[in-house]
Amino acid sequence: MPTLNNDIALHYLQTFYNDTQIVKVERIQSLWSAYGEIARYLIPSLSKSVIVKLVSPPVKTEHPRGWDGEVSHQRKLDSYINESIFYQQYSQHTNHFCRTPACYFSSNSDASFIKAGKDASFLIMEDLDQAGFYKRCDEPSLKTIKLGVRWLAFFHAQFLSQPLPNVWPVGTYWHLKTRPNEFNNMPNSELKRKAHTIDEVLNNAKYQTLLHGDAKLANFCFNADENDLAAVDFQYVGQGAGVKDLMYFMGSCLDDAGLHMHANDIVDEYFAKLREATQLYSIDANTSSAHKNKLNLDALENEWRELLPFAWADFERFLVGWASEHYKLNGFMSENTRNALAKLPPVL
Repeated sequence: MPTLNNDIALHYLQTFYNDTQIVKVERIQSLWSAYGEIARYLIPSLSKSVIVKLVSPPVKTEHPRGWDGEVSHQRKLDSYINESIFYQQYSQHTNHFCRTPACYFSSNSDASFIKAGKDASFLIMEDLDQAGFYKRCDEPSLKTIKLGVRWLAFFHAQFLSQPLPNVWPVGTYWHLKTRPNEFNNMPNSELKRKAHTIDEVLNNAKYQTLLHGDAKLANFCFNADENDLAAVDFQYVGQGAGVKDLMYFMGSCLDDAGLHMHANDIVDEYFAKLREATQLYSIDANTSSAHKNKLNLDALENEWRELLPFAWADFERFLVGWASEHYKLNGFMSENTRNALAKLPPVL
């Protein structure tokens, strides 16, 4: 790992907390394509630990699937800035229903750090393990899945139909504008020919909110009893219809058989929780949600249900170009894609 990681990040922590005894406890994981790391540091003076997400891109990038290049590199750098903006401007508006880690410091707002390392940045965040969210889930029960659905519904309700300045205008990591190489790699097909139309249908949704953008099961942390959770990894937050997050979350939790068996119930649960959250926020004096009283929730639900097959088709478009053998490409996704394609006029 570059010297930047060993020296500057630790130095900033020691300066920020005025504690020269701070030590790095462990590296939790490397960032995608070796762009840095997530690590835990102990702050003896406060008797607590913090999480540092350090971005320090390698001189030569090595994508595990071969997707290197300037477009990919810039997308990653932009995503880390996007995440910093989320923590600086939006995370404080979340609550215990859609728990996120507190952010204590972002180097993107520190000119001296930016000058010290080109393309380098880091976040100092709350240690969710220490806050009680130390469990991870690989094989979720339906109860666990619905807990994640509740998180998404309350997160989406909080930011419904609001101006969302500075974050990405289109949320998610797979949206078409940021994936030209993967699109070009697709074989000729109806999905490829209609990909831009699908993208436009989703982007032109009347009702939009702030998307998590990478709402997979692995980005949720659970408490000991698995009755509460928090989310991490907000690099790809941005505007969009909430069902884009919902589709992606379901696909990360269930295989083809599970989706055929449970998807309808999960979608119903999502919209029920979205209504519950919107009603709660509308009567919460501490929430700036006057606009939510004007929302036509029936119209929103009708629109987003109609958009759900397009969300599946949009993600299939990405997977086909990125990793055509990916396990998430299954019959349920294909059925939804065919449904979406059938609703669109032919492309000449």
